[in-house]
Amino acid sequence: MKKLILNRRIIVIVIIVIVLIIAIYQIFIKREKSSFVLFDVVKGNVVQEVSETGQVQKGEEIGLNFKTTGRIESVAVKAGDKVVSGQELARLDARQLQIQLEQANAALNVIEAQRGDAQLSLSAARQDLADTITTNNEKVDKEYKDAIAVVDDAYLKGYNAFAFIELLKRTYFTSHPTQESGAIFDNSTEIDKALDVIKIHVDKIKANPSKENIDLALNELEGKVLTIRDQLEQARITIETSGYRDIVSTTDKNSLDTYKLNINTAYSNLLTAKADIALAKANADDAINSARSTVFNLENQLDVSQNGLYEAQVKEARAKVQLLMEQIRDVTLKSPVDGKVVRVNKKAGETAQAGSLDPVVSVLPLIPFEVDADIYEEDVVLVSVGNNVDIYLIPFPEKIFKGKVVSIDPAEKAIEGVIYYEVNIAFEEEIPESLKPGMTADVNIKTGTKQDVIIIPEDAITRHNGKSTVNVSKNGRIQEREVILGLEGTDGMVEIISGLQVGEKVVIEQ
Repeated sequence: MKKLILNRRIIVIVIIVIVLIIAIYQIFIKREKSSFVLFDVVKGNVVQEVSETGQVQKGEEIGLNFKTTGRIESVAVKAGDKVVSGQELARLDARQLQIQLEQANAALNVIEAQRGDAQLSLSAARQDLADTITTNNEKVDKEYKDAIAVVDDAYLKGYNAFAFIELLKRTYFTSHPTQESGAIFDNSTEIDKALDVIKIHVDKIKANPSKENIDLALNELEGKVLTIRDQLEQARITIETSGYRDIVSTTDKNSLDTYKLNINTAYSNLLTAKADIALAKANADDAINSARSTVFNLENQLDVSQNGLYEAQVKEARAKVQLLMEQIRDVTLKSPVDGKVVRVNKKAGETAQAGSLDPVVSVLPLIPFEVDADIYEEDVVLVSVGNNVDIYLIPFPEKIFKGKVVSIDPAEKAIEGVIYYEVNIAFEEEIPESLKPGMTADVNIKTGTKQDVIIIPEDAITRHNGKSTVNVSKNGRIQEREVILGLEGTDGMVEIISGLQVGEKVVIEQ
């Protein structure tokens, strides 16, 4: 019975242990698993589409207006003329826009020239940085090389001082022990100890003349040379005591003074060597940091990925040129379809108002059908007259018909409290004879296309306070970086105008 109870207890304990292991795994280990994936920044195509369902309707005349207000320079058609898609119908006076475009192009050229000068300056600054590093490192190396000679000289002067003290000891202080002789013996011993330490550093430098060994030697020798000088001064005092003043020769006294002077010179040279090295290092740091700062500033101004100063100015100038070119293109009113002019309401010299309900020219499409689709207000701002359209007709599932946006009704339409705008789409190819008004048509309006541009998934982008940022994985670390967005594709891919380069990796949270 006891054995059965024991077995049950063991089973319970095992179950508890297993539950604890599972809990630890779920809480700690599983949480540590990667919760993100990396996406390689690549180049590709971005297509933006607005999809909606519309109805086939009997084709009606299309009223055409200019996108901008201006004086009409010419009208190229009259009522009854047959026209083809893309044919010029009328034109606004674009002379002022042309002047503005020339000015914008000139400004762009100036900014690009400035950027070119900055790029040349950057190349020069990088070369100057390399030269500055080389030159100043050579200056520092020279000071260290000179310091080796100072260390060697300090050892030589110390050795000569020790040899003289030994000679002085043997000549005057070995015949019988006195207090003075004991002092001279102590002076010799201390000098010998200091000299041993100096010799160790001299040998270390000979084996490895590194800056670290030289710095260590200069610091150590400073104290040891002072020790030798102090011992020489004490010896000079000793030989001037009453018992030895008349015994030690004047020549030996003068020699001792000379050795003491040499040691003072060695000490002064050590201090000078340390100061020269420190000054060379400080000057090198200042010069290199100044050159590096120049390079850093120019790199930031030219940095495409970080939208640097020149890059931002160039983009702004290009955008202005692009806007003016689009405005100049818009001064030409073109027929969106093959058809027939039914009305011309304006003459050359008159003023055309953008968005006017009174069309400049009205055209009746050649193909007797169109597709009318109500587009949600948030999407209609993406749609423009002239956008290409893929049309899917339910009775003809195997066929994709090509169409084009020919008009956008400026009047809103409220459907169940939601605002829509009617968009008219004309067929650009022959349609089946069996097509009937009222048939359902699914339309994909291609509102934008960009090819061979830098793209990343929408999921990698964080938007906050009007800024867009991504997390970039670089050298094992994740850094936040601001990006400028371009076209946002329907497939979840987004164009990156600046802030990223091909080959970088962005983080996508799971």
